[in-house]
Amino acid sequence: MWVVEAEGLRKTFVTGWLRPRRREALAGVSLRVAAGSIYGIVGPNGAGKTTLLSILATILTPDSGRATLLGRDLTREPAAIRQRLNLVSGHANFVWSLRVAEILDFYGRLYGLAARARARRVEELLEWCELTPYRAVPYNELSTGLKQRLALAKGLINRPALLLLDEPTVGLDPDMALKVRAQIADLKAREGVTILLCTHYMREAEQLCDRVAFLKRGMILAEGAPADLKRRLHLGDAIRLRMSGPAPDLTGLPGLLQWALRDGELTCTVDEAAARLPGLLALLQAKGVRVQELRVIEPDLEDVFVEYAKPHH
Repeated sequence: MWVVEAEGLRKTFVTGWLRPRRREALAGVSLRVAAGSIYGIVGPNGAGKTTLLSILATILTPDSGRATLLGRDLTREPAAIRQRLNLVSGHANFVWSLRVAEILDFYGRLYGLAARARARRVEELLEWCELTPYRAVPYNELSTGLKQRLALAKGLINRPALLLLDEPTVGLDPDMALKVRAQIADLKAREGVTILLCTHYMREAEQLCDRVAFLKRGMILAEGAPADLKRRLHLGDAIRLRMSGPAPDLTGLPGLLQWALRDGELTCTVDEAAARLPGLLALLQAKGVRVQELRVIEPDLEDVFVEYAKPHH
């Protein structure tokens, strides 16, 4: 089941009056997000990530294209969609004088929660986001990390079927970012919420996302599971060996993408290290090579991002 189905979404912004400038933020974006999954949108600044999320959140209207969210048409049924989704921004900003519990209560009212259900939900979210000790603290006195946890709690107030996260860990220190990511993963596991995550942190996308789309200049250049994207670009695992003995010829070794020998260090790039390492070691032993040190380095989404950020893509 697809929670999000978008096809050919386009959006152009016009700035200036005497000499108007047109900037195409989205140039025909199509994607599908499966129920219960975490789907990542990654790309450089200005790629169109926030514009795409704003359209799916019914904040902006696309110039052309179509989309359905939760079985509802994006442009014809926005009110029905809004009841079942929520948006969390990494730059959330609430009324500075309201206290933590008051902010959650306020948004519960906006979503039409009855008083008793609203009070119960506020308490649940305070506990889950570890905000109970701060329930009476005004927003402007919270640390950046607590503000972000409050934003996540607000995003869950209506028990959304679809949660849109826009840079949820931006500006957080490493410990707090890890905590927020763990809460996002726990949210998917416990409640089965479908999550669309925009981020420029490649490690975050790789840790959390079932599928990832690379957005550049308003277009999706590649889409798939992280492991599939690496294989597509031949970004194999690197096996590095410190060795002694005769220089081996590895031509024709199964799964070998490339290899190089320099200053006694052999670097082999293979499609999958676990599958190819036994054969490589057996070949080296047969050729009289002694392995003194061995390391396996797996590629990550950062490598994929670098490839797709190159001008030829």
